[in-house]
Amino acid sequence: MTTPDLEPTAKREPRLSPLQESMASWPTGRLLSTAARLAEHTWVQALEQMGLTHAGMIALHLLGSGPLNQTELAHAARVQTQTMSRTLERLEREGYIVRTRDELDARRHCVLRTDAGTAVWEKSRTLEADLFPELKNADAIRDALLTIIAASSARRW
Repeated sequence: MTTPDLEPTAKREPRLSPLQESMASWPTGRLLSTAARLAEHTWVQALEQMGLTHAGMIALHLLGSGPLNQTELAHAARVQTQTMSRTLERLEREGYIVRTRDELDARRHCVLRTDAGTAVWEKSRTLEADLFPELKNADAIRDALLTIIAASSARRW
């Protein structure tokens, strides 16, 4: 006869799956790469349900301070103007932005976030909390990630 475990479930440490146990021995870079891919897939799926892409979310964020022309927006987002054009086409189809001819330069378009664009951007701001578990030492993790990004960027660019 076995004795039932009387320890409350809430006090137990979660058990690792066999896959998680094997991952515990992975190098940090491999863990970061895996976490990044999984986080990206999760973000993409959630954004798609709102009619957004990651690039679209960035553009809507940048338009929060007011209208910008397409070139200014591309520069602020650190992408090519053609890339921003495709992002804006999708945002316009979804009704999240409007583009109008610049009054001073007819070759340029002013891009303005619509009320629907503001609403979806506000909704997207809670995605991190909605999709991912709260992390202990989140500030320390962010600092470590920024350090890794800075060091990797310096070597690459």
